Amino acid sequence: MKHTIAVILENKSGALSRIAGLFSRRSFNIDSLSVGATDNPDYSRMTISVRGDRVVLEQVIKQLSKLINVIRVSELDPAESLERELAVIKVSTDRENRAEIMQLVDIFRAKIIDVSARSMIIEVTGDEEKIDAIVLLFRQFGIKEMARTGKVSMVRGTRVIKA
Repeated sequence: MKHTIAVILENKSGALSRIAGLFSRRSFNIDSLSVGATDNPDYSRMTISVRGDRVVLEQVIKQLSKLINVIRVSELDPAESLERELAVIKVSTDRENRAEIMQLVDIFRAKIIDVSARSMIIEVTGDEEKIDAIVLLFRQFGIKEMARTGKVSMVRGTRVIKA
């Protein structure tokens, strides 16, 4: 089972390294990791996606909570939160397939952010399934390069995860 964990931590050097080391030492696998400053530059927010049963999840949360610089650790319920991911994909193009690629971009509400004679760079945001679906369709044209952010997640409504 996949779990999403939000971690609020002090924005200090070495904090990310300690968290990655914890996962490595405990043999926990990270499916995705996204981190950046919050509205308060003293703190960062990390979104971690992990697979495992309830026991694994509880161990991850307990171990993260013990780390220096970690302020708060919360599991995010998928039914009560929004998840988004960003992908930037460079797709091979020619005269014959350019229109078809542009139609897929429209269908997926993506954006063309660069065009050259033999490629296009497309930006797409959405949940993991949407990103996977557009990647699968672009494979038929040839993906030259791709970068994905990993997911970021936020609880819906008035509940807030802050330091």
